[in-house]
Amino acid sequence: MDAIAVKELDFSYGSTQVLNRINFTVAGGKFAVLLGQNGAGKSTLLKLLLGELALTGADGSIQLLGRDIRQFKSWQEISYVPQSGMASFQNFPASVEEIVQANLYARIGRFRFAGKKEKEMVKEALVQVGMENFAKRLISRLSGGQQQRILLARALVNRPQLLIMDEPTTGMDEQSTEDFYRLLRKINLEQGVTVLMVTHDRKRLEPFADHIWLLEDGTMKQIQTGQEENGNGDI
Repeated sequence: MDAIAVKELDFSYGSTQVLNRINFTVAGGKFAVLLGQNGAGKSTLLKLLLGELALTGADGSIQLLGRDIRQFKSWQEISYVPQSGMASFQNFPASVEEIVQANLYARIGRFRFAGKKEKEMVKEALVQVGMENFAKRLISRLSGGQQQRILLARALVNRPQLLIMDEPTTGMDEQSTEDFYRLLRKINLEQGVTVLMVTHDRKRLEPFADHIWLLEDGTMKQIQTGQEENGNGDI
């Protein structure tokens, strides 16, 4: 089953057309990368995929996890990591586990305490990103790379089927970025979480990606990766 299937998608802001007959798919369990310069339409496409912008009858179609987005209700199966998402927590006096647990409010209720199951889910997410020993640390005291791992744990705590990330390594140094990509690919392969990452970093991501798409002037094309040439997705 395709995690994302977009067909003949058009989108305009008034008389300005931003997306022109977009077609692309991300198969379940794959790691896909979406490239594009500023103004290419990436943000608009993400907003459509996340339900923040609505389709009209003539816009084409989007399916998420095999379901038409117009009827899609299972948003807990999709997690999103926004660009520079850590900025809102920089001066927030909260611990790592509190930040991760906050993504479970829809499950436990905003004014209720987490139970044993929810605490186990938080611990499991932190283990996945190698940050289980930092649970009690203040989020503001961590390095940029460590904070980004916490954002990833926060996205994973709901055990999503699809993970969408927008420039998640912005502001990270080269080694932290490389480590983050390896971690993300490991989670993708071992947990079967489908990943769609929006980025400019084609060169460093190409060894990890199953598919690379380029959005340019409102149109989409697929770029062959080393994984496709080799016929496998191993790293």
